[in-house]
Amino acid sequence: SRLRVIGAVLAVLVLAFGAVTAWQVTERATAADSVKDRSQPLSANAADIYRSLADADATAAGGFLAGGQEPREVRLRYERDIGLASDLLVKAGAQTSGSRDARDQIAKLNHQLPFYTGYIESARANNRQGLPLGGAYLRYASETMRGELLPAAAKLYETETARLGSDYADAKSWPWAATGVGLLTLGALGWAQRRDYRRTNRVFNRGLLAATGASAVVLLWLLAGHSLARAGLDESSAHGARSLRVLNEARIGTLQARGDENLTLVARGAVLTPDGDDAYEVSYKAGMRELVGSGARGAAAEGSLLDRAKDLADDPKGRDPVARALDDVREWQRRHADARATDDAGDYEHALPKVIGAKGSTGESFDRVDAELAAAVRHEQAEFNRAAGDGRGALE
Repeated sequence: SRLRVIGAVLAVLVLAFGAVTAWQVTERATAADSVKDRSQPLSANAADIYRSLADADATAAGGFLAGGQEPREVRLRYERDIGLASDLLVKAGAQTSGSRDARDQIAKLNHQLPFYTGYIESARANNRQGLPLGGAYLRYASETMRGELLPAAAKLYETETARLGSDYADAKSWPWAATGVGLLTLGALGWAQRRDYRRTNRVFNRGLLAATGASAVVLLWLLAGHSLARAGLDESSAHGARSLRVLNEARIGTLQARGDENLTLVARGAVLTPDGDDAYEVSYKAGMRELVGSGARGAAAEGSLLDRAKDLADDPKGRDPVARALDDVREWQRRHADARATDDAGDYEHALPKVIGAKGSTGESFDRVDAELAAAVRHEQAEFNRAAGDGRGALE
């Protein structure tokens, strides 16, 4: 009867080990799937919503500066931005059913976006007729964008990024329960075999030996597989998700700087800080400090967005676009200083093409910066997909 009890206990331990292992591996595989296929794409989509809205605002201001006959390509770019933001909001709404914070921000964005587009259309209509009221409508639109839409988009991005961090933590958490039950099972099987040997002088019990071998293989697979999965997920975080977050913040910063630059000319000194300085110019300079630091030439300052993006890139395909973007930012700063000096001297007509002109303008520099950062984002996204896929595959 004692042998039967021991056999039953061993059987329960082996079954429990298998069940707990399956449960914990499934949990981590599900979390790894969420990292790759759900939370990271949702975080990227939230960043694209922010970027599209910020680009729409900068583009609308640039089109307003062009006069009553807004260039067709500018109008199309604005419409693409608004269309993309709307489509991504629909997609985000369908995929964030479990997050109340995300739903609240999406609802706010959907509510406020029609007000913004309405102000923009009123600004255009007045601008075509040469009425000064157009500038006021454009400022109302920008205030709606910066006071309501962009903060909501930023909160949505933070919510989805926090969910990504939570999924990473779940996927990488060590399967302590399975490990503990596995070690207990192996210990019990070893004790049983020793007991059997001492009582019967039989060196091997085939049943116990098979159970021990199977349990050892499962435990080794669990430990090795999870270690490989953690390594892949760590790589996808360090050289994918973190790089993407910094690059997205850099793209958003450049868009905000571009919008500030355009609105400086639209407002013509009508919006001031408490110190009496042009509010949009102050905001432009603050954005540039975050992007590259306080200097106007040379390498990006330590801790600035482009400096961090360069450090996080782990190969030339990731670093080179960031280096080119820095060169273009420095050219943008030089052109901006020239345009501001011209405008401050009272020569608005000559300052305008230096900001929105096709060649040699700050707008041209901005487009180059954005294109280089977009190239870096595409590369880091591919790196993330590869590393996250490797981490997920190790759990199969």
